[in-house]
Amino acid sequence: MTRSPDADAEPSDAALLALYADGDQAAARMLTARHAPRVFALARRMLGEVAEAEDVTQETMLRLWKIAPDWQADRAAVATWLYRVASNLCIDQLRRRRNPTRSASDDALPEIADDAPGAEHRLQADDRAAALREALAALPDRQRLAILLRHFEDRPNPEIAAILDASVEAVESLLARARRDLAQRLAPRRAELGFTDG
Repeated sequence: MTRSPDADAEPSDAALLALYADGDQAAARMLTARHAPRVFALARRMLGEVAEAEDVTQETMLRLWKIAPDWQADRAAVATWLYRVASNLCIDQLRRRRNPTRSASDDALPEIADDAPGAEHRLQADDRAAALREALAALPDRQRLAILLRHFEDRPNPEIAAILDASVEAVESLLARARRDLAQRLAPRRAELGFTDG
């Protein structure tokens, strides 16, 4: 007996995908509501442009609908599969648009909210966010993706490994290299950005 998306307990992603494959449009709406915002957030951070992020999100979800009838629940979690497809689409898009005269958009990451009062605090927070965006944009694509998935999407290393089609050790290495690179890029600006030891 299949579960209805309207049942008390939330159905699993795999169950919703199976329901969609059987023609249940409500299951598709639930899956979209559950995953499209996270896919969009990742694409927005990777690409820095809303329109491109929307395109990646739409293409990712379309690919999910296409494979729904053939989905094998034991292959991968739906969320992991979605992140992997979105990640690959983002990397492909970045490769297509690469050009030495083009700089990374200042909108690569959302502004970091600062609840502290005062204009000086806000300006310093803006400077820190801009410095982080600039440093992240300079990372190689796979390192940036690993950092975004780990620290902005809170994905565990085994899931990141599945998304990147790499071993957990390779993900840990990517993260370590990315953190070192970020620290080196930001170190000369510590005082300027208001970071003090202690």
